Amino acid sequence: MPVPQPAVVPAPPVVPVPAAVPVPASPDPVETEQALARVTCLVGRVRQHERLMAVAGLPPARAAAAILRHAAGSDPLRPGKPVARLSVEASHVTGQLGQLEKDGYVQRVPDPEARRARRARRVRLAEAGPTAADRMREVSLRSMRVAPADWSPEDLRLLAELFPRTVGDFVARAEAGIEP
Repeated sequence: MPVPQPAVVPAPPVVPVPAAVPVPASPDPVETEQALARVTCLVGRVRQHERLMAVAGLPPARAAAAILRHAAGSDPLRPGKPVARLSVEASHVTGQLGQLEKDGYVQRVPDPEARRARRARRVRLAEAGPTAADRMREVSLRSMRVAPADWSPEDLRLLAELFPRTVGDFVARAEAGIEP
């Protein structure tokens, strides 16, 4: 006997809004802000990072792990890229890159586009880098699959659509500065 499928509810029509009018992402932005704060706290917890590194079998420090994952997702990059992407000071990235290089995860190579500065460098993954980045990503993805395991396909699709958009919007506004 076939199992009845839930009725598909059509999405409400999209009403265009003038660009100058800010539209809240939620009827209650307080709840959204609280939820984002909880996610931020969870992701940034030292214990969470230590568990991730232990399961992945890797030693990188928290800041180094973020830089390693960023380097894994790009061509050889200028050290300033993670500074901007992670919103940290250049000295922090320089120190973490030094440790990652010492541990064999990244290496500095000449920057082919730098004409004047002979010492200009880019950073790329070294021999151990791709394996380490893949292990971090796999452990992280496992935990990402567990939390919404009982979500409907539609809810998962909405999350996949809206979460990157939300993050992108918040990052863009954060980089533009906070209005008084």
